[in-house]
Amino acid sequence: MAEFLHIPVLKDQTISLLDVKENGIYVDGTLGRGGHSKEILKKSNIKLLVGIDQDEEALAAAKNNLAEFKNVTYIHDNFRNIDQILESQKIDKVDGILVDIGVSSYQIDNAERGFSFRYDAKLDMRMDRSGSFSAYDLIQTYSEEELTRVIRDYGEEKFARSIARHIVKTREEQPIETTKQLEDIILKSVPRYRGQDGKSNVQRTFQAIRIEVNRELEVLTEFIDKAVNHLKVGGRLAVISFHSLEDRIVKQKFKELSTGCICPPDFPICVCGHKASVKLITKHPVVADEEELKQNSRSAPAKLRVIEKI
Repeated sequence: MAEFLHIPVLKDQTISLLDVKENGIYVDGTLGRGGHSKEILKKSNIKLLVGIDQDEEALAAAKNNLAEFKNVTYIHDNFRNIDQILESQKIDKVDGILVDIGVSSYQIDNAERGFSFRYDAKLDMRMDRSGSFSAYDLIQTYSEEELTRVIRDYGEEKFARSIARHIVKTREEQPIETTKQLEDIILKSVPRYRGQDGKSNVQRTFQAIRIEVNRELEVLTEFIDKAVNHLKVGGRLAVISFHSLEDRIVKQKFKELSTGCICPPDFPICVCGHKASVKLITKHPVVADEEELKQNSRSAPAKLRVIEKI
């Protein structure tokens, strides 16, 4: 197994905006190697950090990286299950929650995980390898319409239908088992013009398949409401996203939760009774500065948004 290396993005900004409190309880829903959590643990004498990750290899790496800290509980699960996770730990409210959405550098760079077209490997893309549904299963079983929807909606790929059609046609002749096979199909499905080599189409398609395999957008939408319910008054939720679709969900959910009256503007008085449950700490997303971009180019698309329970 390759060494689990992952550079936490927007680390300083995230820890600062979480406003870590002495003797607080914090949840890192995407523990990874524990880079963000280590800063939380170093910054303040907190009571407990609950580290969650659906990738068992990430948990193993985090346990090694955070070995000096005894106030950490490690949970192998998806952060969407935060209700059950906190209940199992006899915890109701916490002081802060962090999630860093998307695939890690380790997962991308580990060829056997099948996330990247840069390596010829078995199609997989499962963040939780104990799960039964992989990219191979998706490619082999989804209809042309379903494939078109996934690639169009999650990859924002304009040649989604052509790619889906070629996938279905190819698999009728032989199984599509590897990243290289899928890359070749995508490249044959898109026109070349103005010097483009088709790699961006491959990247968008792989991204779309990964999102669908791991139900990433569905998980994120469901999680935000649950997370806010578990925050103490003054507790904060920080979400780092890398994809425009993810950031759109976070932005919209945060806006909904921070809005009071939602009556039509022509109503003379409020009849909805809706009240804001959070306030925006970041009115605009926080992004990497020039220094971080020099050190870690993968931080470029990262966007951090933070809210506080009121």
